[in-house]
Parts: sequence; C-alpha cells; structure tokens
Amino acid sequence: MEKAPMTANGLQRLQDELHYLKSVERHAVIKAIADAREHGDLSENAEYHAAKDKQGFIEGRIQVLEDKISRAQVIDVASLSGQDVKFGATVKMVDDETGEEITYQIVGVDEADLKLGLISNTSPLARAIIGKSVGDTCEVSTPGRGMRSYEILEVVYK
Repeated sequence: MEKAPMTANGLQRLQDELHYLKSVERHAVIKAIADAREHGDLSENAEYHAAKDKQGFIEGRIQVLEDKISRAQVIDVASLSGQDVKFGATVKMVDDETGEEITYQIVGVDEADLKLGLISNTSPLARAIIGKSVGDTCEVSTPGRGMRSYEILEVVYK
C-alpha cells in the first residue's frame, strides 16, 4: 500500500468530507429511496433510480476517501525549514517573460486546488521547482502558453 504525502490541512479536508458523507448525505439518500418506494412500481420510478444512483456515488466516494485517509502520510510543514523547495513549501516566483509574481504551495495530489494556490507535488511546475533554491530559475512546459521560465523569489514553510 503506497503512502500518499499530504499536509495536515489536506487530511482534515478529506476527513471532513468523509464525515459529511457518512452523517448527512448517506442518511438523506436513504430517506429519498424510502420516499420513492412509496410511489409504487420501482421499474418506472425515476426518483427511485436517481436516488439509487446517488447512493452508489456516495458509497463509492466514501470508499475512495477511506482509502486515501488510510494511505495518508502527513507531513508537518511547520517543522520544515530552509531555502530549498520541497513538499509543503510555499514558493513565490516571478515569470521571467511577463514579470507576473505567483505564489503556490506544493501539496499532495488529493489536496491540490489551483484556485487556492495549492499545486500537486506531481504537477509539472512542482516537479520543475522541487530541489531548487531562492534565486534559481527553472523552465517548465505549460498548457497553452508553451515553455515558461520562473525565478524563485521566496521559499516559506508555514
């Protein structure tokens, strides 16, 4: 069973989702199935089939979350330090071409969310900057924009 690196926040989000599915969604779909059964013939009952489909999705998601949680290897980012980029680092970079500054934290696959500035440790950008230090430049192939060059301005572990 392969361990999956993850921050404590990422693990907490997975645990919260699992708790919600088990304590709220699972009970709601059971009630929806019971209500749909009261409408008679199940073979032509769209509400029943929709509720059963939703139940299948919920149970599948619960299994996936339980697996991910059991394989989680929590990395305490606050205990890390240094100027080298590694898992958990929050990295401030500048695009050499446009001068645009961007900041990302390198996290596990299951907690990545670009909108929140969280990139997966397996993403092309993370792979390009891991092992680099402040002042280093790296090149990465980006979708739609081709090769981009970034200079690392700051590495923080928080």
